[in-house]
Amino acid sequence: MTPMATKGEKTTTAAAPARHARRTAKRAVLGRLSWGLADQAASSLSNFVVGIYVARSLGLTAFGVFSLAWVTYGVVLSVSRGLATDPLVVRFSGVPDWSWRRAVARSSGTALGVGGAIGAACVAAGLVLGGRVGPAFACLGFVLPGLLLQDAWRYAFFAAGTGRKAFVNDIVWGVALVPAMVVAARVGSVAAFVLAWGASAAVAAAYGCLQSGIRPRMTQAREWLREHRDLGCRYLVENVGVSGAGQLRAYGLGVIVGVGAVGVVRGAELLLGPFMAVLMGLSLVTVAEAARVLRRTPHRLGVFCLALGGVQAVAALLWGAALLLIPDRLGELVLGDVWSSASTLIVPVTLGVAGAGLGTGAAAGLRALAAARRSLRCQMFASAFYVGGGLGGAAVAGTVGSAWGVAAATVCGSAVWWLQLRSALREGHHHTTPEARTT
Repeated sequence: MTPMATKGEKTTTAAAPARHARRTAKRAVLGRLSWGLADQAASSLSNFVVGIYVARSLGLTAFGVFSLAWVTYGVVLSVSRGLATDPLVVRFSGVPDWSWRRAVARSSGTALGVGGAIGAACVAAGLVLGGRVGPAFACLGFVLPGLLLQDAWRYAFFAAGTGRKAFVNDIVWGVALVPAMVVAARVGSVAAFVLAWGASAAVAAAYGCLQSGIRPRMTQAREWLREHRDLGCRYLVENVGVSGAGQLRAYGLGVIVGVGAVGVVRGAELLLGPFMAVLMGLSLVTVAEAARVLRRTPHRLGVFCLALGGVQAVAALLWGAALLLIPDRLGELVLGDVWSSASTLIVPVTLGVAGAGLGTGAAAGLRALAAARRSLRCQMFASAFYVGGGLGGAAVAGTVGSAWGVAAATVCGSAVWWLQLRSALREGHHHTTPEARTT
């Protein structure tokens, strides 16, 4: 005869499955975050290699022209993410496969359409501009569709919780980038490097179609935009505020100090490359994970966001401290002539990246809450601080003053993000699905 279990034994037996479920959930989160880190490492490495290769091959002024094309791409990428992939991550993370596939077909088609439309405008602008800048912008227009589609696949894979596929896709881009950069170096022009960079992204974009088994449907882009206009319009303005602020600062710095100053700032940012890349693509992982936390344990969202932002800020500070120990000989080996000027900006650029890293934790929380109105308000303040600090500092103290102005502006912007997240959490945005949430 089986002995009767005591009360304590029953409690222990009942608690065991719950503990096992919690451990399994934690392992799943760590696994997804690990693939996110691996993917960002691959992305940051390829961006770093491209920047270093161009800087060493073309010199300071030409690198400044390439940097102008780069920040312009950042603005276009922000448009694509706001309209196509940010709503995808918020509303289709962890959903059934059939729902995800249908959403991805429309989302990726929207990204491709954005690339085609803005790419045509870039080609026209490049033909009008002429000179050294015009060809770079014209070539950027040709490669924009492939660049945006490749980015859309990364978002789609992370929304599905299959970050491994995003990592593989970035590896494919990196492999294709090697021969393309070699050919571009033989040509020796900014336009050639822009084409090489974008053509290799197109290879990865085509491979993404094979990985997912999904064909982008540009014909359904209008339907996607209509269904998600409540988030898409606000995220569009918010994202363009981020990248547009960077572009305004770059153009303004070029006017106030000179095009070479844009290359100097870009060189300093390359030294913080791993963290800049993480910040640029943060929503690949963190918004999806924050949305899952909100669905399952909404009371832990604030802690999750604080841990996320804190880890990034500390890591950026440690990396910056390590950069200060690099001897000039090694720095010149990496950046060439750009090193002597870029090395003077390590401290302010590091502080700026650390401040931005702290703020992205709060931004992920507001995105998961679908509090688009609050996040838009935050971004408008942060963008105004960024442009004002960057250009005001440039007017007062040149390139160094611009870097310190941006660092101060980033820290202030981070404070605004956290104040808004705290208010949103106090208001009790605890709906179980992002679709049901209002702002």
